[in-house]
Amino acid sequence: MATIAISLCGEGRGHATRICSLIERLERIYEIRVYSYDDGYKFLKDKFPEGHPTVTVSRIPGITFQYSGGRLDVIRTIKNGLEYQASEVGNLVDQLINELETYNVSLAITDFEPGLPRAAARYRIPLISVDHQHFLLAYELDALPQVLQWHAWFIGNAVWMYVSEASETIVSAFFKPKLRSGWEHVVQVGPLLRHEITSKVPRDDGYVLSYLRRHTPFSMIEILADCGLPVKVYGLGERESLGQLSFQPIDEHQFVEDLANCRAVISAAGNQLIGEALHLGKPMFVLPERAHGEQSTNSFFLREMACGDFEYLENVTLDQVKSFLGNLDQYRIPLGKVVGQMDGTETVLEIIQRWMNRQEDSGSTKVRGTKKIKPNAL
Repeated sequence: MATIAISLCGEGRGHATRICSLIERLERIYEIRVYSYDDGYKFLKDKFPEGHPTVTVSRIPGITFQYSGGRLDVIRTIKNGLEYQASEVGNLVDQLINELETYNVSLAITDFEPGLPRAAARYRIPLISVDHQHFLLAYELDALPQVLQWHAWFIGNAVWMYVSEASETIVSAFFKPKLRSGWEHVVQVGPLLRHEITSKVPRDDGYVLSYLRRHTPFSMIEILADCGLPVKVYGLGERESLGQLSFQPIDEHQFVEDLANCRAVISAAGNQLIGEALHLGKPMFVLPERAHGEQSTNSFFLREMACGDFEYLENVTLDQVKSFLGNLDQYRIPLGKVVGQMDGTETVLEIIQRWMNRQEDSGSTKVRGTKKIKPNAL
């Protein structure tokens, strides 16, 4: 049985849920070695615990967002990332090269993690990059407000620190604008959705689902408690209920059930959750942090699709939330155009299989040689 190595960013749960949709299909025919940290490691370790016959999940060091006074601190986050690159990546790459050799890995896949791409290049096996963040480089973003265009340019430069060259570059996003000149080789797919999501038949049980980041201010919690509907909150851990607002423990199965059966979603503006909600036909009111340009961009495209609305987390008011919940019918027709149409998993699996077939056709478990594989070479 051939082996595939997968690394992913451990910040939040979006990367892990995206990669999980691939693993649950790939594990049937390949050995899978997974490398992550923090939330991503915990999520996948719960899904694929010790003793799993084909999937091994290992913890590695990684980069996380830094906060000051409860708000995302972009400068500290960048500084932390540069320190990580300078002090930890080298040792991590050496460790991963040893893993690639020990387990005779044929193909590497990364979701915005910098160690495995470097290890794969030095070990000389193909690398598939599948993430959301490459939209900052590959997508035509002229429709965005000027401040978000500037942010995309600024943060887009950091994407090169993660993956400077890949055999195949795939962008997973719920929105698909035109590709920029020079990026025509990029494959555009929708969010990668787990079977738990795609198999659900959604209904409306009259409550709001909310997924919030752990640094969400208490003022937002008070707004949700007063919104007029029961609210199930994930992401903040178990706490005592506040009016009609209840805090849910981490339980991925129950979260999917609650997402499928809610009336609407009020949450952070991550690409993965937006894609899951749209697939299930759920209108969204998303809450990007003002300093988080990626989530602000997601929010802009959600509004452009007329499938939801947004306000910055620092500015949101109870009146805005009540207005959103009181006018959900306006989103029904736009949602009807995308419901059940979001999943990009099959396209990514076809690409992975194509590269694995190349390995088999070459007569060896690894593609060796000195010639680099061009991004659009298929």
